[in-house]
Amino acid sequence: MGKTAPKNIDEYIAASPAEVQPILEKIRKTIAAAAPEAQELISYHMPAFKLHGILMYFAAFKAHIGLYPPVRGDARLEEALSRYAGPKGNLKLPLDQPIPYDLIERIVRLRVKQDRSLGAAKGKSATSYLVGGTATRRQPALLGSRGAICHDMVPSKSRRG
Repeated sequence: MGKTAPKNIDEYIAASPAEVQPILEKIRKTIAAAAPEAQELISYHMPAFKLHGILMYFAAFKAHIGLYPPVRGDARLEEALSRYAGPKGNLKLPLDQPIPYDLIERIVRLRVKQDRSLGAAKGKSATSYLVGGTATRRQPALLGSRGAICHDMVPSKSRRG
């Protein structure tokens, strides 16, 4: 990759080695077909697709394509991807092996489903909360995902009006 940060996925692919460009373009098309409503963007200097939240990042490296974030929530898919799992659960697709585009499609479909659940849950009333990515009516801890106190997650009579 060049020294200038890409502004869009076209620039990212164009700045990648010529032998990797068709693979990146096919990954892009695979993701776009599985999530036609998703927005393309560059985030953390990588191509990404977003609905309510990020569905997937992908990036070219010297010997592999990286896919992020780790896949969770479908045991059969996780098993099918286990041979590609890196140390933190992110996926490494070796460039010297066929790229599993069918698995990429399955990942994106799962992430779309998870993203839609999350988006729907965020639109719920003040007494619904997200716990472990699932909408629930239980009282949450007062800490958000990054350890910050989330006062707005606690229903109060004065805030409900």
